[in-house]
Amino acid sequence: MSTLRLEIVTPERKVYEKDVNMVVVKGVAGELGILPHHIPLVTPLKVAPVKAKIGNTNEFIAVHGGFMEVRKDKVVILAEAAEMGSDIDVSRARMAKERAERRLAQKQSDINAQRAELALQRAISRLETAGEQ
Repeated sequence: MSTLRLEIVTPERKVYEKDVNMVVVKGVAGELGILPHHIPLVTPLKVAPVKAKIGNTNEFIAVHGGFMEVRKDKVVILAEAAEMGSDIDVSRARMAKERAERRLAQKQSDINAQRAELALQRAISRLETAGEQ
């Protein structure tokens, strides 16, 4: 089965670089599955886990916004932040989720509500990436 190179890069470091069979992301227009030799594409990404399919296994990386560039044999994700599932502190992510839900329930100003919504999305993404819910 053919492969493509997946790179996930943040301003601080390269988080992930492997040859994969398929990449699944959540773009602003919906979920996208990228296979080798895909048509070139650039799209903004939502805060959501990225699935890298390698043979019969899946690896998940929490990606917190950014852009994806697809070339014939390479996918580059430029993310504001990204974490491997094994690097996620699950208890901290649960606390962040609960804190964001409390803030959203308080009906604060629009700016605080937006910040709480983004924090909730990041916490949910981390929990999904770590295999928790």
